[in-house]
Amino acid sequence: MDQPAKMYVGIWGNLEGVIKCQMEDTLHMDFGADLEPRKESVLFDKPTRGTTVQKFKEMVHSLFKTKLGDQGNLRDLVNLILAVADGNKDGHVSLSEAKSAWALLQLNEFLLMVILQDKEHTPKLLGFCGDLYITESTPYSSLYGISLPWIFEVFLPLGLRKRMDQWFTPSWPRKAKIVIGILEFVEDIFHGPYGNFLMCDVSAKIFGYNEKYDLKMVDMRNIVPEMSLKELIKDRPCETNLECVYGTDCSTVCDQSIKRCTAEVTQPNLAKVCLLVKDYLLRGAPSEIREELEKQIYSCIALKAAAKHMEMEHSLILNNLKALLWKKISHTNDS
Repeated sequence: MDQPAKMYVGIWGNLEGVIKCQMEDTLHMDFGADLEPRKESVLFDKPTRGTTVQKFKEMVHSLFKTKLGDQGNLRDLVNLILAVADGNKDGHVSLSEAKSAWALLQLNEFLLMVILQDKEHTPKLLGFCGDLYITESTPYSSLYGISLPWIFEVFLPLGLRKRMDQWFTPSWPRKAKIVIGILEFVEDIFHGPYGNFLMCDVSAKIFGYNEKYDLKMVDMRNIVPEMSLKELIKDRPCETNLECVYGTDCSTVCDQSIKRCTAEVTQPNLAKVCLLVKDYLLRGAPSEIREELEKQIYSCIALKAAAKHMEMEHSLILNNLKALLWKKISHTNDS
């Protein structure tokens, strides 16, 4: 689904940043009659010379309608994109700027980064050129405070690696603060202004944090618009549920009566995140809240996307978990 990561540390102006280059197998939308997505490398073939700004806006609007659904405020997002596309801030979008913006808008991460630019846990987009874009760097690029050379990762037994992950972590109050940030990010992408986004690869390596232990997303390539995922996975031929998976963590059900995948994802982002942070958060938790914390985490993990009152339960569980953590760390220096 995604190509090997191409990331480099570089300088943009006077800021250190992370340069990212064509990191996804993109869904390049060809606006023919059927609006079907097809896999291909992003080419700088659109817009063509002579395309007016109005025509470019219509292209972007059509792309967003395909990716995000028919949201009522897509025009606002189009205008935001035009502002971002004007890289040199000279008041108009040149052909080269439009080609670069069009290519990058095919990428889930770039699109989400633009949508969430005013959110605390999204790294700032510093600039772009061609199919390169640069974001602010994050000092700690995993939930766990140790990064090993790849040669050690290959030969290290999984059980030992997991134990090391738990040994080399911040103090519990700092872990609690990081997890609160993760919960806030889940809120940001759950039925936000431009629809719902699904986390299809929930691992420790997509979350980082800064010197103040504020969460920063490191990798958002596999966070996809719900509308796009439904179009990709529905009616896919299948024999078992294992064939109805996108990425590692977005699963639907194989309808045995027609041998096709259904469109509805079975597990919400919040449940996946709670499963990831269970051991991280329970290890070293203060004894006076451990029982309640464990109870809330397991309630969170059990959350199902198809539950009758899922949105209400989602909000209740998320807010209760945040409140429990904040209450315990609010009086400490780590908060």
